[in-house]
Amino acid sequence: MGRPHPWCRRRRHRHDSQDSVTPATIDNEDKPVAMSFAKTMALVFLPFACGYFFSYFYRTVNAVVAPYLRDDIGVGAADLGLLSAAYFLSFAAFQIPLGLLLDRYGPRRVQGSLYCLAAVGALLFAWGDDVLSLVLARAMIGFGVSGGLMAALKAIVMWFPRRRIAFVNGWYLASGGIGALTATAPVEFALQIMDWRQLFMILAAATLVAALAILLVVPERPETAAGGSLRQQIAEIGQIYRDPYFWRIVPLMFTCASANMAIQGLWAGPWLMEVGEMSRATTANHLLLLAIGLTIGVTASGSFAAALERLGLDMADICGVSALLSIGSLLLVVIGAVGFTHALWLFVGLVGAMTALVFAALAQHFPESRIGRANTAANVMVFVMAFAYQYGMGWIIELWPAGADGGYPKIAYVTSFLAAIATQVVAYVWFVWPIKGRYGR
Repeated sequence: MGRPHPWCRRRRHRHDSQDSVTPATIDNEDKPVAMSFAKTMALVFLPFACGYFFSYFYRTVNAVVAPYLRDDIGVGAADLGLLSAAYFLSFAAFQIPLGLLLDRYGPRRVQGSLYCLAAVGALLFAWGDDVLSLVLARAMIGFGVSGGLMAALKAIVMWFPRRRIAFVNGWYLASGGIGALTATAPVEFALQIMDWRQLFMILAAATLVAALAILLVVPERPETAAGGSLRQQIAEIGQIYRDPYFWRIVPLMFTCASANMAIQGLWAGPWLMEVGEMSRATTANHLLLLAIGLTIGVTASGSFAAALERLGLDMADICGVSALLSIGSLLLVVIGAVGFTHALWLFVGLVGAMTALVFAALAQHFPESRIGRANTAANVMVFVMAFAYQYGMGWIIELWPAGADGGYPKIAYVTSFLAAIATQVVAYVWFVWPIKGRYGR
């Protein structure tokens, strides 16, 4: 894999370019310690992690609920893709304003308020009786949880020393992985004793509790607020988008992470049932393993990054390694090279979310006052692409006629997965391809 240009490392210490983003050379290691690490975990980490649990639960639950929605309301593959993707579209639409709000008003007030809206969306989803009402409710859920990761990443940079950011980020992402895990076999079990509407009513109440925990428990740290006028802060977003380092690594995430989100959140279930010819229960067990792999992978991502750094790789290199592993795992799924499907889907989950290390790379590159905008500048593309993958894969599948049982032929799913993999390969080639002047040389 190609090494990053030396300029990428030197760039962090440049201050002579008007358009370059000047990172904070004095990070929060030099700030007075306001709380112990354990207290910071309890008062800052845990409330946000509870909210992120539900954010990821909402993101992935449709993979299990989809057959019940199809039986109850009669949605097809494209409608199901649109229904699930509405979460990603509204999520993406709010990312740039979200970054401004996070840097200006702080993560506690912003995300605590947004989770209240997510709770309303879950309640409306429970009451939905047609595709349109479900799409609108799903979009409100996506809007409400749109800062679930970004707000916490901002809070982590504000409250934890930089040497621990990758570690804490990994554990935080693990809380989402636990949410994804809970949205698999446990949901299938719960749907044997309640219907999907009752499930979403319970989710609405639990999400409201998470919102109140953030608003009432998480402390403020106002000295980290971004300075300058709103116009200046908007102009700084343009500087972020002109940053060559940003454009080198972010495409890895908005192809690999987005495709994996779309697959885990919806298309893994139909693939297992119609390509793998598995029952609903066996499919739910495979999805459970996928979520377990995700949880282990994101939890270990900080240690994974630290081990590779000791071998001489920087964060850009590490992001490239993560992307290569993710691409390889989906290729194994398509070609069926591994006969042990349980181990294979565990591996897919394990490596699928590691490209989220891009956020740790951005945290090292940009100053603290711009972290919210830098992360959301990347995240908006992640969720636009997640929408494109989730809806686009359904559109590809529907190019083949459905069978009498409502299912689609195997070639339809294989083609949709290969199309997703092809975009990831293009992003990886862009990452390693040497382009003269690309990094300011």
